[in-house]
Amino acid sequence: MKDYIEVINSAINAGLKILEIYNSDDFDISYKEGDMPLTRADLAANQIIQTTLEPTGIPIISEENKEIDFFTRKKWDKCWIVDPLDGTKEFIKRNGDFTVNIALIEAGRPVFGVIYVPVSEELFIGDVKDAKSFKVKATRPFKNLEELTENYKEIRPKVTTEVIKVVGSKSHMNADTERFVDELKMTSNKDVEIVSRGSSLKFCLVASGEAQVYPRYAPTMEWDTAAGQAICEAVGLQVIDQSTQKPMVYNRKNLLNSYFLVTS
Repeated sequence: MKDYIEVINSAINAGLKILEIYNSDDFDISYKEGDMPLTRADLAANQIIQTTLEPTGIPIISEENKEIDFFTRKKWDKCWIVDPLDGTKEFIKRNGDFTVNIALIEAGRPVFGVIYVPVSEELFIGDVKDAKSFKVKATRPFKNLEELTENYKEIRPKVTTEVIKVVGSKSHMNADTERFVDELKMTSNKDVEIVSRGSSLKFCLVASGEAQVYPRYAPTMEWDTAAGQAICEAVGLQVIDQSTQKPMVYNRKNLLNSYFLVTS
């Protein structure tokens, strides 16, 4: 964890900048290819994180950077994957369900992830090698590792004997997801409840036991999922690529994810 304190703080600093813009009257909204919104908060957060990560010498894949050709990327044994503002649509709607995502990838697998939720000031950290994930309140950057560790609490998924909570998307609930829920009701013989949240918060809900499963039958990119996968895998959950039936890998030729399932 001590090797990542500056990375953790960069997520918090990015989140504080996002919150400053969130509370202003000027989002400066434009649109990227595919009619995806972009605000000045996305760009400001990306710059803060970029400034912190560049000195590590590890290359960066970010939603807001120009995509690097796979001929170059396939030679990387490590990379950072960043979404400086995951949930831009939620940000514009002012509903609070947006996050800052940073993940470290080694040999295609996430080994560390941090997700910061600016509005609720919740910080989630996953260290796959130590097999631990944590949650802590973060109103400002931490002075040192000791200040961080004296306040955080370890999170764990929870098995339910009664109601299975399925986390879904506020923006992407569809027929495939509804079909999954119907099948789960039949095979489990339990009541199923939908918990609707936006952005990578969905991963955090499963990792912390507030939900038990997260089926995703809608498009996502690698930067949407890498940090969340690290937090989930650190507590023993699996993020299964539905096209391969294996754990999802990263820095692929195509950065568009297949559908996936987060489960124990």
